[in-house]
Amino acid sequence: MGYQTPRGTYDILPDEIAKWNDVEQVIREKTRLYRYHEMRTPYFEDTKVFKRENDSSDMVNKEMYTFAMGSESYTLRPEGTAGVIRAFDQHKLYGSMELPARFWYMGAMFRHERPQKGRQRQFTQFGVENIGAKTPELDAETIALGYDIVKSMGISSVKVLINTLGDDESRAAYRSALKEYFAPYIEDLCGDCKRRYEQNPLRILDCKVDHEKECMAHAPSLGEYLNEESRKYFDRVLECLDALSIPYEIDEKLVRGLDYYTHTVFEVVSTRPDSGAQATVFAGGRYDHFVSYYGGPDMSGIGFAIGLERLIALATEEGYAFSQEPQLQAYVIGLGEVGPAVLKTVQMLRREGFVAEGNLVPRSLKAQFKSADRNKAKYIVILGEDEVKNGTVNVKKTGDRSQETLPIDGLAEALRRWENE
Repeated sequence: MGYQTPRGTYDILPDEIAKWNDVEQVIREKTRLYRYHEMRTPYFEDTKVFKRENDSSDMVNKEMYTFAMGSESYTLRPEGTAGVIRAFDQHKLYGSMELPARFWYMGAMFRHERPQKGRQRQFTQFGVENIGAKTPELDAETIALGYDIVKSMGISSVKVLINTLGDDESRAAYRSALKEYFAPYIEDLCGDCKRRYEQNPLRILDCKVDHEKECMAHAPSLGEYLNEESRKYFDRVLECLDALSIPYEIDEKLVRGLDYYTHTVFEVVSTRPDSGAQATVFAGGRYDHFVSYYGGPDMSGIGFAIGLERLIALATEEGYAFSQEPQLQAYVIGLGEVGPAVLKTVQMLRREGFVAEGNLVPRSLKAQFKSADRNKAKYIVILGEDEVKNGTVNVKKTGDRSQETLPIDGLAEALRRWENE
């Protein structure tokens, strides 16, 4: 038995790579239209970049790949936001860029969790961060970018779930209410919820183990503890989504899995009946105090992340027309000892913009014609020793089986003319 990919990882083979290229092209085009700037950060960071004080998230407490090098501790990045904010602060971009500064990233992330459909230990994530200003309009625009990307991939069966966590004052009041409410039930909850009770009781509402227990159904609602400022902010976000004709549902149980969110949080989920537990297409929210954590000024931001594996799977299920491999336009066949001339002709055609291939291994004439046929070449260019001496080529059009003899210097021009007929 040979070597296998590590559990939770996978190879992207040639027959699948076109899907990835298509998705990345849509992302690059949409971020260009929205004026986001690409940022690439290291695949690993100082562990403290991700493991912040009193963080209750499963990602930080259970799923990070952390390793030591001497006295230093490093972690493979489990998400993209922290690295972008760290770079924003380290390079003082808040002083050199117009705010809000808009960034996007795309690349591999790593989380040690149970591999399952749509969830791997190494996965590819695209995300955006919009940093330096705080308005409901920016929240709605950020959601619109993700929604635009999803719709551009032909995915129609989605809906936006949205909630507000309120400002610091509202969250503090709600945390106190949740701790008081869950105090009589805490011994009946799972170990994670016991930890969350002390670190961030809002995360108890997101528990996948205890979510069906009766105490969850009667837990206090955050809406009851929102102050007037937070309520007005959220109402304006909804007004902006209405203005953009983006349909949404308010989900008061939506708290998101990371601890740094404030005000607007959202998930765009698949409504397909076969989505199951992996229904989330992209998700994110607004964060305050995150920039200052890494040494920058106290400013707000908002962002989201999309798993490309899930995006590709949904687009495939909904019948998106992914690109096909480009058709082979010219296949160059060699008769006799003309290998260098075949190679030179193929390279000349490629420089002229044609998809070209040539026979560069010892094979019979019959085998070469079979190869051209298997690759569905539109034109077969035949070079023998006499043609090389005379500076000519024989060209067969596979569509009508006609054949012409041309000067080698006029080959590209003739192919271009035939392509345009």
